[in-house]
Amino acid sequence: MLADVFPHAQQVKLAGLERASDDEIWRFAGREGYVIVTLDADFADIAALRGSPPKVVWLRCGNQPTATIERLIRDHAALIVSFAESDDVACLELY
Repeated sequence: MLADVFPHAQQVKLAGLERASDDEIWRFAGREGYVIVTLDADFADIAALRGSPPKVVWLRCGNQPTATIERLIRDHAALIVSFAESDDVACLELY
């Protein structure tokens, strides 16, 4: 659904990491140059401890319908790109 905005985005499930630990996902994302986009506070905690890469976009909206999550990401796409390119911060929180 976001291929027009983030054409290289990858889902954990499609990457074969559906049953992977947070650490395995972290290492995969760092190695492959991905930004982790998650509802899970654990990744924000890991980013605070380890720094980046990878960077983390923490969606602070709670469980929502897919369309709501998509809209949140689309509405902040420029901010996400800027964050991904910066060296300053490891985690971006979106509400």
